[in-house]
Amino acid sequence: MSAYRGLTWDHPRGYKALEAAAANARDSLSLTWDRHSLEGFEERPIGEQCALYDLVVLDHPHVGEAVVADCLRPLEELFSPEEIAAWRDQAMGRSMASYHYAGQHWALPQDAATQVMAWRRDRLDAPPVLWDEVARLSETGVVAMSLSGPHAALTFQSICAAHGGTFRNRPEARAAWDLLSRLAANSPQALRPLNPISILEHMSRHDDVAVCPLVYGYVNYAPGGALGFADAPRVTADGPVGSILGGTGIGVSRWCKVTPQLLDHLRWLMSDSAQRGFIPEHEGQPALKSAWRDPAVNARWGGFYADTYATLDGSSLRPRHNGAIAFQTAASQRLRMGLDAAEPADPVLDDLQALFERRRPAGAEI
Repeated sequence: MSAYRGLTWDHPRGYKALEAAAANARDSLSLTWDRHSLEGFEERPIGEQCALYDLVVLDHPHVGEAVVADCLRPLEELFSPEEIAAWRDQAMGRSMASYHYAGQHWALPQDAATQVMAWRRDRLDAPPVLWDEVARLSETGVVAMSLSGPHAALTFQSICAAHGGTFRNRPEARAAWDLLSRLAANSPQALRPLNPISILEHMSRHDDVAVCPLVYGYVNYAPGGALGFADAPRVTADGPVGSILGGTGIGVSRWCKVTPQLLDHLRWLMSDSAQRGFIPEHEGQPALKSAWRDPAVNARWGGFYADTYATLDGSSLRPRHNGAIAFQTAASQRLRMGLDAAEPADPVLDDLQALFERRRPAGAEI
């Protein structure tokens, strides 16, 4: 029996279902999962991770780097065209498409997530729907923004998408900067260093924050408490959803000795029965539409999936070229600097464009 090692991230959503599934398969497969921090996605290049592990849980902005490093096996080498097409059709939003780059797929969308709204049910009668409502509410000091680490760039890109553009479209980006500046100025400064998990932990335990309008959704915080989740705000009721896709996929290392048993295990993780049953039962966040629509799954998890379905279904991809992670880091630092100094839009946007071009190889797919 071949022995495999996988690397995932250290949160129940990231490891519980994978570890339990591996334990259930131990008669036919030896698979152990190591964990690293949420920030560990950026601490070691994807090529180094793949040299150490057979399976690697990754975020879609890493695929360009992985292609250049030639460290992952494309799914086209492992599964039939019919299987890949079925997963593409069944996956939530662009979860499967996010791992398609340079003509091939590089990971299975094992987990689906995007930036949604978190709100306190005991503080508000209903979550705000429009960004104008969020902005007015922020004047009372109860709206927190997720701006730590890479999330300054991700939040800004989401607000740009809600305005119908990207940070490279100047009119939409100016409007997004004006809104973000207003919200950040009113956001509690003590929460600025917190990552999404810590923000949700804080909101679950304290009642000083009523809304975080853009934070990566974690189903684990939905059932049985005061914390609720809702679709991300829109600029107008019929305007585009503004949210940047998250979630994770399972990639197979180029150096993995693939067996039929391993492929069958991955197939099972992507099966309708596992996605609607086993994965949610073990605190995972499934990637298939059938699970997000399932009444029993929603009943168990506080309506999280139904309440945020439209946002995930309409969410946008991040840049995925080699250098995208470096851009995301540098852009976030520049955005925080601009917010702290109350800078006008154009100097910040000029620098973002320059950072993007500097870290994007000529002619590279975004």
